[in-house]
Amino acid sequence: MPKIKTHSGAKKRFSLTKSGKVKRAHAYKNHILNKKSTKRKRGLRKGAYADVTNESAIKQMIPYK
Repeated sequence: MPKIKTHSGAKKRFSLTKSGKVKRAHAYKNHILNKKSTKRKRGLRKGAYADVTNESAIKQMIPYK
C-alpha cells in the first residue's frame, strides 16, 4: 500500500490537538489592517477550531500529522 501524500496547503494551515480537534487560525489578518479596529485584530490573533463538518476532510489532507 503506497503512502498518502499530504496536502501542502493544509499542513501549513491546520494542526491536530491531542483530542483530535483541528486547530486553525483566523482569516482576514494579513493585509488592509488600517481599516480594521484594534479590538477586531486582537480577536483575530487567537486560534480557533475547524467546524465539525469539515474535520474529516481536513484529516484526510493531513494523514500523518
